[in-house]
Amino acid sequence: MKLVRKLLAPLLFLGGLSAVTLAAFGLRARLGIELLGGHGRDGLQIAAYLGIAWLLSRITDQVFSRARPRSRPVPRLLSDLLSALFFLTAFVAGALLLTGNSAGSVLAGSGVVLALLGFAIRNVVADTLSGVALGLEAPFRIGDWVDIERLAKGKVIEIGWRTTRLMTRDSTYVILPNSQISRQRIVNYSAPRSEFRAQLEVTLGYGTTAREAAETLRVALMQTPLIRQTPPPDVRMLAIEPEGIRYALRYWVGRFDQEIDCRDAVLKAVDAALRRSGTALPHRPMAIACVGPGSGAFATADASGEQTIPGRIAAE
Repeated sequence: MKLVRKLLAPLLFLGGLSAVTLAAFGLRARLGIELLGGHGRDGLQIAAYLGIAWLLSRITDQVFSRARPRSRPVPRLLSDLLSALFFLTAFVAGALLLTGNSAGSVLAGSGVVLALLGFAIRNVVADTLSGVALGLEAPFRIGDWVDIERLAKGKVIEIGWRTTRLMTRDSTYVILPNSQISRQRIVNYSAPRSEFRAQLEVTLGYGTTAREAAETLRVALMQTPLIRQTPPPDVRMLAIEPEGIRYALRYWVGRFDQEIDCRDAVLKAVDAALRRSGTALPHRPMAIACVGPGSGAFATADASGEQTIPGRIAAE
């Protein structure tokens, strides 16, 4: 019933044009009365072009409204774009018709004009078509927190014809062309749900057993107020290295914009737990090398050799 109501107005408009046209032909054939002149016939034909464009735009809108997923609606951008193309073709066809061209040449000419126009604004068309593709695939919606590789990371606040606008966590307003977004890898932190799991890595020395260290870290996570406790956070041992044992602290965050505060709370809870238990962080091993023979000078460096600190040792 809703479909019939949407299509009723353009159908009545086209029906009225058809009735006027049939009446004009009937009067001309039977009584020889010319109801419509040349300009009148052109006007009816132009009105028919616009009526057909109106009907096609309504049909397109209904098709997309019925085909859209429940959770990811197709944006109005696509249907608006197709409607604009229908009406543009109708206006170009009407303008060429008024210049005295035939219907066939009108259709051919409108196609040529559209092709030339598309070439002139190809960058705009590329951004617009990329926006349509993003709307169809729906990798993100307004309100989602996304990470667009090498471009920006933030909350989607607007999806337009040519651009998508983000607001970063530090309140920076970012405007990105849709054609650039479509070529990058997109990470959506809000889909299929807003919760996501974050991870921190901590390396502890061998003075504490792995079981005791993991339990200390787990208790610290359980006492962190900002992170979600369902699903529960956990601790996993990642590797045994020369400096110590490396652990992964995995926990769930409610929303992406809370991730920084949650990480800060987790680090503070871990620091407090390690201090209470007396668990020490591993010390980076130091190497001592003599600078010159018999000079008493020396240098200290870490195991990777990245930093050297000059010094002097007293002779006995």
